[in-house]
Amino acid sequence: MYHFLAKASLAALVALASITTAAPIAAAATPHGAAATAVQYRPTSGCSPVQAVQKARWAGLRNARLTSITPRRVIVSGRGYRGWEQMTFANVRGCPLIRR
Repeated sequence: MYHFLAKASLAALVALASITTAAPIAAAATPHGAAATAVQYRPTSGCSPVQAVQKARWAGLRNARLTSITPRRVIVSGRGYRGWEQMTFANVRGCPLIRR
């Protein structure tokens, strides 16, 4: 009889402890809790000068430097295979190449 009471009280204690610890976990799984803890990173809408220079260097332009920024384009100059070259990127997210 003693073993039965010991096991029943241990089971009740474990059940009680799991209820108190499961409540905050279940509350964090709600959309409101997840939205408050998750941070979304969204880059800026334009092409950053640093990203344009990095893309130009990756494309093979040595000594790449920012030449001009307009609302529509970002121009990077540097040394290419044949001499000085310019790369023109669109001033939108992702910096797509317009002209080399």
